[in-house]
Amino acid sequence: MIDPVNIRGEFPIFINNPDLIYFDNAATTQKPAMVIDGIKDYYENHNSNIHRGIYDLAASTTKKYEVVRQKVADFIGAPNEQSIVYTTGTTAGINLVASSFLSHQLQAGDEILISAMEHHANLIPWQMLCEAKGAILKVIPINQDGTIEKPLYKALLSPKTKMVALVHVSNSLGTINPIAEMIEIAHDHGIPVLIDGAQSVAHYEIDVKALDVDFFVFSGHKIFGPTGVGILYGKEEHLKKMHPINFGGDMIKNVTFKKTSFLDGPQKFEAGTTNIAGIIGLGYAIDYLNQFDKKEIQKYLKHLRTYAVNKMLEINGLRIIGSINNGNNSTDQAGSIISFVMDGIHPHDIATILGVEKIAVRAGNHCTQPLMDFLELPGTTRASFTIYNTPFEIDKMIDALKGIQQFFN
Repeated sequence: MIDPVNIRGEFPIFINNPDLIYFDNAATTQKPAMVIDGIKDYYENHNSNIHRGIYDLAASTTKKYEVVRQKVADFIGAPNEQSIVYTTGTTAGINLVASSFLSHQLQAGDEILISAMEHHANLIPWQMLCEAKGAILKVIPINQDGTIEKPLYKALLSPKTKMVALVHVSNSLGTINPIAEMIEIAHDHGIPVLIDGAQSVAHYEIDVKALDVDFFVFSGHKIFGPTGVGILYGKEEHLKKMHPINFGGDMIKNVTFKKTSFLDGPQKFEAGTTNIAGIIGLGYAIDYLNQFDKKEIQKYLKHLRTYAVNKMLEINGLRIIGSINNGNNSTDQAGSIISFVMDGIHPHDIATILGVEKIAVRAGNHCTQPLMDFLELPGTTRASFTIYNTPFEIDKMIDALKGIQQFFN
């Protein structure tokens, strides 16, 4: 069972700020003591560079660094650690696939398919690539409830489609996309698929091998780990064909003034000194998450979402955007993210006043501006939950929202 009270005691920020209600977990999660302590221990007792020194400290650090690669592989069901590339985050992983995998094979008139709910990180790299190559970026429409129009998805696939890039859980709406089905459909047409797992990997059981996904990306800071570190999973046959796009030390096999050859495996994409402390910290974050049953996490977060939705729908003039709307409680299609608007009150005003009450939420377009244009909204206020949040905190937010409504009316 998920015990949020005990869990909160494992996070120093809540010990140091006991009145903080943190509902901005879709932006970044807080860090448990074991992650913070693990990074501190690295700098105090193990700090050295990797893959270079032959002295004991360097060898020990290299081992710690590479052990994390296997932890990540196990965490997402990858066949082995050679399919795991360290990056700086989700954005960097998507850019690497766009530049290294697709760029060399994309031609004028080819097509890349994304959905209308994508984060800018899974839109702009493909948009820029299409502009550079004369290719076409096509967008899978969504319904007003925030779900993919699957018949139109199938209709948009063609021999010209060279990549499908799709978010697993929408950071704006909380929509859970049926990625297993969508990957299978794309593969029936011989089309590779990239999945943005930034909002799903902390809360859902991910098995990239069972999904048969070509690429899967996520960020460490959204799974209770450090900022500045992320993961790109790629099928080994793809990674072997891909060329590095950053060059320097620690990714080479042999260098002369005439010719350079690169390492095999994921290291060829990891030029220079990477975020060693962050990657080691990511390993501790995975250790932390592995203490919990993902089904129990999902069960608890579904309870929180349902509780919050039912309370919010009691407020006249408050409208939830996405797969739960107008009292239609479709929680099986929605994650632990709730975006909402209130009649006559700007989302930024809501977030500002909630902030005064020490309730941290996000307001704006959430890096999904085209989605907000489609919904004809200037933005939304977003509350996003994780395992250290409680129904009591939701009650505090509901009381504050009622006060905001009274103030503006």
